Amino acid sequence: MRFQLLDIVFNPPHPVTGEAVPPADRLARVVETAVLAEQLGIDAFAVGERHAGEVLSSSPTVLLGALAASTSRILLSTGVTVLSLLDPIRVAEDYATIDQLSRGRLEIVIGKGNEALQYPLLGLDLEKQYEYLEENYELLSLLLSREQVEWVGRHRPDLHGATTLPRPFAGPFRIWHGSATSQFAVDLAARHGDPVVSANALQPRENYQVLIDRYREQYAAHGHDPAYAFVGSGSGGLFLADTTEQAIAQYRPFYEGAVARQDLRRHDPAAVGKVTSFRTIEEAVERGPALVGSPERVAEKILDYHASYGHDLQSVSINHVLEPAHQDDVLRRFAEEVVPLVKAEVKTDLWGPADARRPAGFTAAD
Repeated sequence: MRFQLLDIVFNPPHPVTGEAVPPADRLARVVETAVLAEQLGIDAFAVGERHAGEVLSSSPTVLLGALAASTSRILLSTGVTVLSLLDPIRVAEDYATIDQLSRGRLEIVIGKGNEALQYPLLGLDLEKQYEYLEENYELLSLLLSREQVEWVGRHRPDLHGATTLPRPFAGPFRIWHGSATSQFAVDLAARHGDPVVSANALQPRENYQVLIDRYREQYAAHGHDPAYAFVGSGSGGLFLADTTEQAIAQYRPFYEGAVARQDLRRHDPAAVGKVTSFRTIEEAVERGPALVGSPERVAEKILDYHASYGHDLQSVSINHVLEPAHQDDVLRRFAEEVVPLVKAEVKTDLWGPADARRPAGFTAAD
């Protein structure tokens, strides 16, 4: 199995003290954590994108540029690039620039995003989010793979002889599709032979399982090479301690604070995937995707979910309100005590020698 650290760059205040991390410090921590992840042998580091709410990831390409300059080995990715909101011309230009700066260490995950407020903020119709996603994806794929592109679409002006610069470092970088609540993303990925990443963060396992199963069925139905039907999975947060009981007790205020912040948004209860289905830390640990516990218990849980999902990539996130030294300790223990246990049991060709679509600049040990 491969492993990724994801930072959506949430920045709400501390749930107990009410203190807020200054934006400059929070953004600096993203870079520092990516550098540490590389040193610890984590395969990939992903940056989120949101344009509303208590987040600082409105400019993920700027952050990824800083990461490209600060690292040399780790794969860089997104989680997710909210392609429904974006001009594919700029996406092609910006991400090809990052691909060049990193010398071929880029892949991206695209999606329509999980923040409804982004659409009116940017003058777009929320009801057309899937239309935007499909059209923008198809145009982006053309721009990355061809020059002198001819294009006629529904939601943007036509293109005639369009070539975006710079070109990607070594041909088009791989595009994954983020899947959280609907089958649209998995169908789009399967139709084009791309991999998917399941959010696996807020809902019961079976809600994500049905989408992963559909992806594999549709991928096969479209006749694509099964060797590239890679699946990634998120998680409901990562926190480690010597025992699972200690981890639950220590993480409780952070988990309860996150649930309370979600409740403040007053989401429609019928809006699946907007708030967690697990109201207590005990529920999240026992029945949900939260990776909270001893290293051994967290490894067991990843393997248990792998038995359901068969995923190749495990993505984890660490709560930003922990003290920086504590964040580093959790990441270090994960890399040194959890990852080896999982890798001993789960093998994958993703990003290895057999993966012909592997990023040209990715040099992690196999």
